[in-house]
Amino acid sequence: MKAKSTIVTLATLLLTCLSSVQAKQNDGSATKTAFETLQFPSSDGLEITADYYQAASDPQTPLILLCHQARWSRGEYRQIAPKLNAMGFNCLAIDQRSGDQVNGVPNETAKRAKSAKQKNSFVDAEPDILAAIAYARENYAKGKLILWGSSYSSALSLRIAGENPKLVDGVMAFAPGEYFGRFGKPNDWISQSARKIQAPAFITSAKNEGPLWKSIYSAIPGKEKSMFLPTTAGNHGSRALWNEFTDSKDYWTAVSKFLQQFQK
Repeated sequence: MKAKSTIVTLATLLLTCLSSVQAKQNDGSATKTAFETLQFPSSDGLEITADYYQAASDPQTPLILLCHQARWSRGEYRQIAPKLNAMGFNCLAIDQRSGDQVNGVPNETAKRAKSAKQKNSFVDAEPDILAAIAYARENYAKGKLILWGSSYSSALSLRIAGENPKLVDGVMAFAPGEYFGRFGKPNDWISQSARKIQAPAFITSAKNEGPLWKSIYSAIPGKEKSMFLPTTAGNHGSRALWNEFTDSKDYWTAVSKFLQQFQK
């Protein structure tokens, strides 16, 4: 009888625990995810995967489109996007077709491109970024839209901002460079476009990478541009903002200062 009573007691406790878990699951505030994963087509029909991080439902909320560096994915922004949310920005982090994985997040767009035997070089990713801008404008960004790139995508972001002057309201480039000569582009391909940028622009990188974008920064006209080079070694691309790096706070200070002009 004692054993049977013990079993009944344990069963009751288990049911109580399950009920508690279910109650938490039914509580939106307890189970709300930090982002929503979605898909939309690129210009050639390839499905792009993205994570949407919402700070506010107001369509006038400024939005930052986040593009990753080479061999990586939208997982580059798992730490970064929530901090941008806290600053009042909605964020859309995309997988371009040129990439792989980072932080345990596979690049779904790149996987689809490979499966479909579609080209997936740095240059081939440009239409994905343009499609993401169009998707964001259509669905989320009725206010300001800032284009943010990392490494090769930061160079593409500067190019897009220059070639399409009315398309974005600001551009941020983390470690850009003239990376496209091996794809048949001129050695000043990005600088040529940078000369046409009209929106506020921000460039940063690791300390030793400054010479890679000096000519690009110089080409950007006007006074609505700013840059940051750390006194420490720093890091390549948007990962410079990750918590694990002690100098990330210096990058965040520079980023925050630039983004103030877009805050509601």
